[in-house]
Amino acid sequence: MKRVFTLTDRAWLGSCLQYKWQKTLGNYIAVAGPDSSVKIFDRHGQRKNELNLPGRCVGMDWDKDGDILAVISDKSSSVYLWDANVNKTSQIDSGMRDQMSFVLWSKAGPLLAVGTNKGNLLIYNQQTSRKIPVLGKHTKRITCGCWSSQNLLALGSEDCSVTISNQEGDTIRQTSVRSDPADVQFSVMKTDERSSPGESTVSVAVGKKTLFLFNLNDPDNPIELAFQQRYGNIISYHWYGDGYILIGFSQGYFVVISTHIREIGQELFQAHNHKDSLTSVAISSALNKAASCGDNSIKIHDLSELKEMDAIVNLEDETKGLDQLSWTDDGQLLAVSTQRGTLHVFLTRLPILGNSCGTRLVYLTSLLEVTVSNRVEGEAPVAVTVEVEPNFIAVGPYHIAVGMNNRAWFYALGDSGVERLKDVEYLGTIASMCLNSEYAAALFEGKVQLHMMEGDDQQEQRQTRLFPDGDRKEHIVSHALTNDFLFYGTDSGVIVCILVEDWQMLNEFRHPVGIKKVFPDPNGTRLAFIDDKSDGFLLSPVNDSHVEIPSFSPTITGVLWETWPSDKGVFVSFDDDKVYTYAMHKNTIYGPRVVFVGSTKLPFSHKPLLLYNGELTCQTQSGKTSSVALSTHTFLTHTHSPGAHTHTPEELSKQLTQALMLKRFPEAWELCKALGGPAGWAEMGRSCLIHMEVDLAVRLFRMSGDVGMVMSLQGIKGIEDRSLLAGHLAMFLNDYNLAQDLYLESSCPNAALEMRRDLQHWDRALMLAKRLAEDQIPFISKEYAVQLEFIGDYVNALSHYEKGMTHNNKEHDEACQGGVARMSIRMGDIRRGAAQAIAHPSRVLKKDCGVILENMKQFSEAAQLYEKGQYYDKAASVYIRCKNWSKVGELLPQVSSPKIHLQYAKAKEMDGKFKEAAQAYESARDWDNVIRVLLEHLNNPEDAVRIVRETQSIDGAKMVARFFLRLSDYGSAIQFLVLSHCNDEAFQLAQQHGQMDSYADIISSEATQEDYQSIALYFQGQNKHLQAGKFFHKSGQYSKALKHFLKCPNTDDNLAIEMAIETVGQAKDESLTNQLIDYLMGESDGMPKDAKYLFRLYMGLLQYREAACTAIIIAREEQSAGNYRNAHDVLFSMYTELQTQKIRIPAEMNTNLMILHSYILVKIHVKRGEHLKAARMLIRVSNNISKFPSHIVPILTSAVIECHRAGLRNSSFSFAAMLMRPEYRHNIDPKYRKKIETMVRRPDTSEIEEESTPCPYCGFMLPQCELICPGCKNNLPYCIATGHHMLKEDWSVCPHCEFPALYSQLILLLETESVCPMCSETLSVNQVEKMDDCSSFLHPDQSEH
Repeated sequence: MKRVFTLTDRAWLGSCLQYKWQKTLGNYIAVAGPDSSVKIFDRHGQRKNELNLPGRCVGMDWDKDGDILAVISDKSSSVYLWDANVNKTSQIDSGMRDQMSFVLWSKAGPLLAVGTNKGNLLIYNQQTSRKIPVLGKHTKRITCGCWSSQNLLALGSEDCSVTISNQEGDTIRQTSVRSDPADVQFSVMKTDERSSPGESTVSVAVGKKTLFLFNLNDPDNPIELAFQQRYGNIISYHWYGDGYILIGFSQGYFVVISTHIREIGQELFQAHNHKDSLTSVAISSALNKAASCGDNSIKIHDLSELKEMDAIVNLEDETKGLDQLSWTDDGQLLAVSTQRGTLHVFLTRLPILGNSCGTRLVYLTSLLEVTVSNRVEGEAPVAVTVEVEPNFIAVGPYHIAVGMNNRAWFYALGDSGVERLKDVEYLGTIASMCLNSEYAAALFEGKVQLHMMEGDDQQEQRQTRLFPDGDRKEHIVSHALTNDFLFYGTDSGVIVCILVEDWQMLNEFRHPVGIKKVFPDPNGTRLAFIDDKSDGFLLSPVNDSHVEIPSFSPTITGVLWETWPSDKGVFVSFDDDKVYTYAMHKNTIYGPRVVFVGSTKLPFSHKPLLLYNGELTCQTQSGKTSSVALSTHTFLTHTHSPGAHTHTPEELSKQLTQALMLKRFPEAWELCKALGGPAGWAEMGRSCLIHMEVDLAVRLFRMSGDVGMVMSLQGIKGIEDRSLLAGHLAMFLNDYNLAQDLYLESSCPNAALEMRRDLQHWDRALMLAKRLAEDQIPFISKEYAVQLEFIGDYVNALSHYEKGMTHNNKEHDEACQGGVARMSIRMGDIRRGAAQAIAHPSRVLKKDCGVILENMKQFSEAAQLYEKGQYYDKAASVYIRCKNWSKVGELLPQVSSPKIHLQYAKAKEMDGKFKEAAQAYESARDWDNVIRVLLEHLNNPEDAVRIVRETQSIDGAKMVARFFLRLSDYGSAIQFLVLSHCNDEAFQLAQQHGQMDSYADIISSEATQEDYQSIALYFQGQNKHLQAGKFFHKSGQYSKALKHFLKCPNTDDNLAIEMAIETVGQAKDESLTNQLIDYLMGESDGMPKDAKYLFRLYMGLLQYREAACTAIIIAREEQSAGNYRNAHDVLFSMYTELQTQKIRIPAEMNTNLMILHSYILVKIHVKRGEHLKAARMLIRVSNNISKFPSHIVPILTSAVIECHRAGLRNSSFSFAAMLMRPEYRHNIDPKYRKKIETMVRRPDTSEIEEESTPCPYCGFMLPQCELICPGCKNNLPYCIATGHHMLKEDWSVCPHCEFPALYSQLILLLETESVCPMCSETLSVNQVEKMDDCSSFLHPDQSEH
């Protein structure tokens, strides 16, 4: 908000002011202070008059039209009246003896009410000068009042009563209130019932605390509204809208309530607008705004959206605070008085006056100020102070003009500033004015005066012209001026173009109805105009061609042309709410046309002044400009600042459509790149075709991958004939009728015929051919006939086939003859058609005619044509339908269709020729019938069985089964019943004839659970426990299966136990498992079974820990029996299984495996002659000799011998001494007894010291055969090739069992051995690799993690 002026006076200082705006017009404001005068100022702050009173002003009010100001004084009984029209003051004597306290003019008539301190009333009629004194209306001072629109007068008095009187002063209603009334107002309170018309509710603030609502129609039920204590006192209130009340409270609160009976008492809105105090509130219905003042600020709200603050004005210099607010009726000016005696007037709404020329704008920024700006070219705005408040503004390239009524002031725009040129008076009130660089054109009273703006008076008179001139009686309603042309439109529908240079009329266009407004583009080459029907048109003054503007709203008030140089064809039309964007496209395949692009919502009270590159500059009520981005130009946000926004594909697609409608191809290209897919390129390509941009279209369709379109466009690139080019493009866009019209206008009309032929529009092609190329008629007729034949119009097809004969084009004529033959048959002329088909060289024609004849039930002729055409299957089929078997027989060797063979076979069977029938059935691959004939008629079961086995025919198998059943060959019968899926029958047959074993073997895996159960039950009845268990197992009945397996006699023991273990493994049932374990342990029959079965059971149940324990027991038994290799293999297999399952190896298993492996290595070392290694291993075995009870003596004997050979004499002696024990002595081999006795008698205790190597864990040096490190107490991994502990730097593993071995030793071993000593898998030197990192073997737990 802009401050217009501030009023101060020495006499006012330090006190509050009374003031009143002139009603309706708002041209004057009357102000009274503590002195004895009322000063009257105009709306620009200029003092117009001063009324001197005998005492202080008590009250004043303007009449309803703003013509007369009534003033009362505290020391006079007269009422002073000032007439604003003649600036004169008069007095009327009230006749009242007491002091006047209240004055108020009626809203509806020339009635003035005056109240006194003693409660008396005077009603004065200004028109008749009649005075009506009413004594004793109230008993105390009348303080407030209000007139209704029905001329009822409500008065409030200090006697705590409110009266309602008519215009004669008679009291109609009276009511008492609790405290002093203030601020009486009339309004309409909303109720659910339909109330009587007029203002029926009186509202009054009572004691500054409550709001009292008194309904004249319901006087007994007044409503009193109280408010929260924290709000303070009611300062003032206003009714607005549909029964709403806005209330200001002293503590700064601003509250809105509704008087609708259902919402009464509810606060709809509340704001603490001012921190300390609020002194006044005001409402402007013209602006739909509310204002409050308090502290030192004014706050303005929009009544339609109260939560949003519209404006805040801080008056920093007003330290004492503000007092009263008041708006002019039109809402343009807001006055606020202060408590230190000043009055500020703010501009809240300006008349929206503005104009543009090119990119230059001029607009009203204050009542006496206009601003010139050119933001596009970067010029700073220039404010120009003008003499009068203008009602029109115009701007040209170098001038501006402002004016009112019949007078205009001209200003020159120069580099140094704005210079006033002159003022001009015209012959009538100016309706509008336009400027160009030299001339001004003013429209007044239906005429346009064109004159120069600069030059001396004589030259100006010479350069002045009035239009229309001469005898023309036109009444001009709108005009416009460009640099070269003056355009005007008349109420009779004439638009005239005048060349300004020599004032000659260039063009006159006549429209059927009157013209309302004209809007030329900046160059004057196009003109938009609105007619009296509110329709819009675009006129080209060059040739008078005009097109209607589509989607033109009847509320449109103006048009703006785009000033951006690259968008000359774009313009917008606008009304109060929306802006509509249009694009004029001159060169399209449709000719010149106007396209509606879209609409944009216009903010409230915005007037468009300038359009530049999709941005609309508008003037607002506040005297500023605002930019509105057109929604039709949203693509600019992407192309001008691509990184600033992210758009969805849907938004990009919409922007692309807008850019194409505006023919903004560079921006559209960027959008297509952003979209990425071929659809965008194709859409832009189609738009280029419409605008005949062939080169760009080629690039676009290449981007979209449309090869066909690219090649087609390249083929027409060089065409200069615009109609021919447009025809091709219309055809590419599938607008064939337009393409035909364009082709016919072009230099190559035959293109229309070619297009219709390509499109198979044959009737149109024939019509064109008659005009353009008669020699093409036969060819078109033949193509047309083909289409007619396809749709079933055989009569016309025959006619066109006959017209298609050329008699000089053999291939074409043959096609026509074929068509004639087909159509003749279709039309019923079978003889002619068949004869032509037989004579015709084409096989296909014979087939086609045969099909037609067959459908017509003409079988004989059809078969003949099929046979002539060498379609033997078809011919034979039709001959069968004729029952012509002899012909069928002749054709049969050449027939491949099984169906025909089948039909022939059935016929032969009926004739009793079974051998031929069987052969025909076989040719037809009807195996069931072949089998049936072989068995029933030819008694040939061998071939029948062969065919069943080859074809797996179910029905054939049944027939063979029945055949064998008749021969009492039950085994074969069962076999074929199973083959035919007749399991129940096969089972019953096996049961009856004791063939269940055969049935069980035959059915094998083909059977269902029920089949297995049936067999099991049968064997159960026969007490064949093994077979019963087997089939219960297959049927999933594991409990019964186990029961039978455990009942098997000892002869079948081994197999039964194996089956029982498998059953329990699959059942995963704990009770069954326990039952079998009890059986294996001998709990049930007292006979423990071999431990290997228990081991297999645990393995089958995946119970690896238990299996490991069992494996140890088995190995122990095998060791005790002397089967050391078996024991080794059992432990090894269990070891690997536990490793696979990632289960820790039991220490006992590890130790036993190591000792057994050491024993096995002895033989290998002895065989290789490595006696020291063998001796070391034998020492290890002998130290654990209790684990080899069967071979204690031989092992000790070997240890003695090998230790002696290896030089380990002390070890040899100790083992020899052991052998001399009584329990072993007699079992020594006689060969060695004497030597051993000698060793004991003469002991040699020398011993080769064992080589030490480092521990792979901690590096501690220890003997190489030692497997427990004294340093780190770890169990050391041993080499499977030597039995020594492993070394870090000489590590390898067997690739099969992954047991470690010293690389060097394993390589040596494999020179003579070909298998791994641990797992016995084949192993070669090439398969062994030395490992650099053995940590995964040393620390397996860490490697797992």
